[in-house]
Amino acid sequence: MRKFILPAALLALAAATPAAAQVKRIGAPTSPILQAAVVPAGTDIMYVSGITPPVLNPGAPAGTPPEFGDTKTQTIGVLKRIEDILKAEGLTHGDVFMMRVLLVGDPAKGGAMDFAGMMEGYKQFYGTEAQPNKTARITSQVAALVAPGMMVEIEVQAAKPKK
Repeated sequence: MRKFILPAALLALAAATPAAAQVKRIGAPTSPILQAAVVPAGTDIMYVSGITPPVLNPGAPAGTPPEFGDTKTQTIGVLKRIEDILKAEGLTHGDVFMMRVLLVGDPAKGGAMDFAGMMEGYKQFYGTEAQPNKTARITSQVAALVAPGMMVEIEVQAAKPKK
């Protein structure tokens, strides 16, 4: 009988480990972003490089905002691309705990970054009823991205318990 107790206890402990290895998300429930995230030891972390928007309108003049859309449209396009990258590794936006957003000034907004437009796109993926998790995040305005007309680049970090 004793021979079976130890293996059974070890199996029960192993089964409980993934539940314990959850990212701790710290922040006000009313905030669209986290104040901090704590990732426990033994967690697999995926780093997604800066992703830029897909071409929305191939007929538009190259390097113009109409080629890629406005800030909201570009944010949605980037987050959909990130969603595909995460999905290929068995992750979702719910596993993302850190995000870095780079915004170029929008010519239609006098050269200022369109933070509100980015937030409209962001809120379709984070802090929703279907996907309530939010990210710790930084948003910065930059002078330019890799191609003219691109106004959004986003990189993320996601975590999941080891198998």
